[in-house]
Amino acid sequence: MSAILIAVEGPQAGDWLAALRDSAKGREVLAWSAGADDLSRVSFACVWLPPRGLLARIPNLKAVINLGAGADHLLADPDLPDVPIARAAHADLTMRVTEYVVLHVLMHHRRQRLYDGQQRERSWRVHDQPAASEVAVGVMGLGVIGAHAAVALAGLGFKVAGWSRSPKTISGVETFHGPAGLDAFLARTEILVCLLPRTRDTEGILNLALLRKLKRDGAAGGAFLINAGRGALQVDAEILAALDEGTLAGTTLDVFQNEPLRVDSPLWSHPKVTITPHNAGDISPRVFAPHVIAQIERFERGLPLDNRIDRTKGY
Repeated sequence: MSAILIAVEGPQAGDWLAALRDSAKGREVLAWSAGADDLSRVSFACVWLPPRGLLARIPNLKAVINLGAGADHLLADPDLPDVPIARAAHADLTMRVTEYVVLHVLMHHRRQRLYDGQQRERSWRVHDQPAASEVAVGVMGLGVIGAHAAVALAGLGFKVAGWSRSPKTISGVETFHGPAGLDAFLARTEILVCLLPRTRDTEGILNLALLRKLKRDGAAGGAFLINAGRGALQVDAEILAALDEGTLAGTTLDVFQNEPLRVDSPLWSHPKVTITPHNAGDISPRVFAPHVIAQIERFERGLPLDNRIDRTKGY
């Protein structure tokens, strides 16, 4: 039986190894280490942020399972072998990102940062609160996760629209697509949620010029940005400029151009910024490991991998 290699960067590496071994049904699961030389037994690699060139050292590699939704780091490897790659796509991941989006849309909608400040000042003041039905939310990226988040927000009563590269139809959500539809989408959006993948077309898309196109005179009391997509989509300095000039009334950032965010970044202490450490879509290894093994079994039966990455699109 072919072996599985796991190469995970980060504190969950041990959890992934244990979870995959528990689910492996007798398969050998190897943990990659810098000194590992003989990888000839490996047929499948389960990875998150693996070292560049590692996958090219596996002579009998048949397929790769990416243990996260973003594949840009993997696709940037110049020595990436020509084998199928599947991205993480699981109901658990979809729900976790949706929870994150709903949490932070509601935080901005219900003006929680304002009330946090009042609590520190011991100030008891009530501010006018618009109904969700008065507030326009826009979701950039209408894949499985983006569509799910958009529907959840619509279920709370928000006026929800979505924008994607190609046309989409989602019940209860107004949809826009392509470059021709972007400006109209932005002009009606007060709270912008970005869940786009990183591609050549999306790098740096969250810049000052785009943010200035958001609706700032609506019921939300300004324009807000939530980026739970990829750090390369945003220009950190231009988000700061948008906050300081009043283009943005607030932002939640789960991702950054360079991670971890430098300790001296002005984003940390900005009063209009909420920062989370790229955890919007943290996957539970215990939940996802059985899905990984099922993917491998499916592939060995001659069936294509679910959620296979299209290298030409970048996701």
